[in-house]
Amino acid sequence: MGWEAWIIFAGFWAVFVTTPGPNALNCITNGFELGFARALPGVAAILVQATLFLSASAAGVAALILTAPGLLSTLKIIGAGVLIWLGLRAWVAARQPLRAGARAPGGIFWRAFLIATINAKSLAGYLAAFTQFVRVDVPIWDQMIVIYPTALTLTALAYLSYTATGAGLGRAALGAVFSLWFRRLLGAALVIYGAALGASAIGGRA
Repeated sequence: MGWEAWIIFAGFWAVFVTTPGPNALNCITNGFELGFARALPGVAAILVQATLFLSASAAGVAALILTAPGLLSTLKIIGAGVLIWLGLRAWVAARQPLRAGARAPGGIFWRAFLIATINAKSLAGYLAAFTQFVRVDVPIWDQMIVIYPTALTLTALAYLSYTATGAGLGRAALGAVFSLWFRRLLGAALVIYGAALGASAIGGRA
C-alpha cells in the first residue's frame, strides 16, 4: 500500500470509527458509570473484535457474506434485536443508583464484545475496507502489515476518547435527575439504532 492509498484508507477508517454508534454509546456509558480506568476492558473488547474481523476479512469470510445476502439480512435482524433489548434494559435500570463496582471486568468485556460483533456498522465498514482498499495483485498478508496497525490504532484512539468523554460526564453529573435521564437517553438511542437497523434489514428482504 503506497502513501496515497494509506492516507485514503486512514481517512476512511478515522471517519468510520468516530461515527457514533452502539460501540461509542457503550463506551460512553461504561466511562460514565465506572470511570475511565475500570471501563478500559470495554475498549479492549472492541480491539479484539476488530482484530478478528480484520483477520476474517483477509481470509475471505467477508467475500462469503457479501455473496450471501440472505445470511447478511438475518445477521442484521438478530443484531438489531439484541441492540433493542440492551437499550430497553438500560432504560429500566436507569433508576438504580450508580455504583463504582456495578459491573465485573469480565462482564464489561463480553458485553462490549457482543455489541461490537453484532453491530451492522462494523460489518459494513470491514466489507467496505476490503472491497475498496485491498489490491488483488499484492499478497493479502503483505497488505495487512499496514492495515492492522493503522486500523487498530485509530480504533483505540476513537473509543478511548469516547470512554474518557463518558468519564468526564460522570464527574460532572452531580444530580440524580441528570444521571437518570442521561442513562435513559443512551438506552433510547440503542433502541432507536436497533429499530432502524431492523427496519432496514426487513425492508431489504421484502
